[in-house]
Amino acid sequence: MASKKKGQNGKGKQSVRKEKSEPKGIALFSPGNIRSFYHQVESEFKKIVWPDRKVTMGLTGFVLILVVILSIYLGSVDLLLGKLVSLVLQ
Repeated sequence: MASKKKGQNGKGKQSVRKEKSEPKGIALFSPGNIRSFYHQVESEFKKIVWPDRKVTMGLTGFVLILVVILSIYLGSVDLLLGKLVSLVLQ
């Protein structure tokens, strides 16, 4: 006997999700749709809170210092492992 999966309402009926279908007669890239999309993007960009210049420069400096430190560390490890491998192979 096969068991039926119960929906959220606890009864044996399953809920059916209706998908939105686009009308077939409307072009997706019409000038009206593009203009609407542009206005929506513009309104979303106005909601963004950008960091001020001091915070941006501080974080950029931190990233650059971290990159220099990590590159020195990885370069030295690579150099030491290269020397070790050349000693083993000789």
